[in-house]
Amino acid sequence: MNRESFLKSGHTPTLTSAFLYFDTSFMIWVLLGPLAVIIMNDYQMDAAQKANLVALPVLGGSILRLVLGYMTDVIGPKRTGQIGMILTVIPLIWGWKFADSLSELYIVALLLGIAGASFAAALPLASRWYPPQYQGLAMGIAGAGNSGTVFTTLFANRIAEHFGSWHVVFGLALIPITVVFVVFTLFAKDSPNQPSPRKLSDYGTVLKQRDTWMFCLLYGVTFGGFVGMSNYLTIFFNTQYGLSPVHAADFTTICVIAGSFFRPVGGWLADKFGGIRMLFALYGMAALMMAFIASLPPLYLILPLLFIGMMALGMGNGSVFQLVPQRFKSELGIVTGIVGAAGGLGGYFLPNILGSLKLSTGSYTPGFLILSGVALVCIGLIMAAQGSWKRTWFTIGRKAAATDAGGSTIAS
Repeated sequence: MNRESFLKSGHTPTLTSAFLYFDTSFMIWVLLGPLAVIIMNDYQMDAAQKANLVALPVLGGSILRLVLGYMTDVIGPKRTGQIGMILTVIPLIWGWKFADSLSELYIVALLLGIAGASFAAALPLASRWYPPQYQGLAMGIAGAGNSGTVFTTLFANRIAEHFGSWHVVFGLALIPITVVFVVFTLFAKDSPNQPSPRKLSDYGTVLKQRDTWMFCLLYGVTFGGFVGMSNYLTIFFNTQYGLSPVHAADFTTICVIAGSFFRPVGGWLADKFGGIRMLFALYGMAALMMAFIASLPPLYLILPLLFIGMMALGMGNGSVFQLVPQRFKSELGIVTGIVGAAGGLGGYFLPNILGSLKLSTGSYTPGFLILSGVALVCIGLIMAAQGSWKRTWFTIGRKAAATDAGGSTIAS
């Protein structure tokens, strides 16, 4: 890749702003993941309740991504991002000052989904500045904002233990979101190549297309797997291996780093070798790792297995979104919201699957075997669809093409 060509092809301040917005929002979105093992000292919860608490922010993000995706097409991604950050303050203040029961925490958890919905504004904000041959890298850089999870897993429980309260973590999170709001307002800029505003009926048109549902499933597994595991692994390490809240979160951090920092690599490799080839390899790797993890090996083995598995899921995120802008160039805001919502749903179901099966069977093994099987199903679906894709809109790397809603090719 020609670095100078990439920098000249887009708008670096906007790409940086999109990354910071997504990074900070992601950090806030997953706050309850590591904090759950401390919160459960105040509110007694069984395995299913703990899983539900960390899954609810993902459900809220899934629903609200549809809203922010529509707003992105109507009022532009920059203004949508500003509104999203302002609204994110609400659950932070509530969790800091007012949440004093498990039922209120459930509400806070849902509202944290506002931060998770940032996906629907941040990625189109960055993507619309870049030509097709750099979509994978641009979307990968902006999407690497999921590295915000690292800050949460690394510091949230330490801060809570230092101050003797998990509430203060919500209050301190107001500082970075305020700083990023100022930076975002000053430096982010909507691309001059904005698509015309979409109507609600356009969602119906997009949803009628098979490829929309295919990408929903693919992203539901890669992103849903990443964010679901990011939220649940602290509980897993604490419950299965008896690690303290801080040490459990530290082990989670190692796994999250793999998924976060390899996302741009997945996008770059998809630009170079093709998203289809990358997804074959990455789903295969994820399926294999989850099958090994299901045996619940000793801690010194489970960590590298989870690291590789999360790396595959993170790279899969970049590879899926190397394909999406090619296929849905004119409907990117709508499709990003829909596919992002599907990713959120995947992240909601994963902790609940692991938690519910742990409660009913006493073991995490069935849950991880199911995850392995789902990854294998994705390989089969791509094998069935790739012939049609290659005939209509997909070509490797710099020759990438896109199609409009009606299936006609759009010159790139």
